[in-house]
Amino acid sequence: MAGRYYEEFEVDETIEHEKRRTISEADNQSFCDMTMNQQPLHLDAPFAEETQFGERLVNGIYTMALAVGLSIPDTTDGTIVANLSYDNVEHPNPVFHGDTIYAETTVLEKRETSDGERGIVRMAVDAYKVDEPDDTLVCSLERTALSLKHPDQ
Repeated sequence: MAGRYYEEFEVDETIEHEKRRTISEADNQSFCDMTMNQQPLHLDAPFAEETQFGERLVNGIYTMALAVGLSIPDTTDGTIVANLSYDNVEHPNPVFHGDTIYAETTVLEKRETSDGERGIVRMAVDAYKVDEPDDTLVCSLERTALSLKHPDQ
């Protein structure tokens, strides 16, 4: 288990996640199909060519889900009770097929539950696409998780 127990989170700590993912056309198509999102900006190349972007965009909810997924192994894999909320989601820049995404998480705050048996951890998750000369922020959000305490404590 790679996730952290409540006690292992440090407020203001930034965790750089090693894993990255290059988003394919098939990833975007599959996600849109599974979620029944038929927005032509994601799926219709001639339509998207006529927009300000000039090509299809990756579904923003997929980008958000990927950002969270990339963060899981280093944060809550096997140590989470539940995700409590996703807040303040922003998509400041577009994502296109072929973009490679990575994420980092900053621990914003933590507190014990009222019964003292678990902890609540609020984290900022930022996703970037690999870009030259500087990487570009493509999604930011706050994630709040109900975390297990270490069984030995």
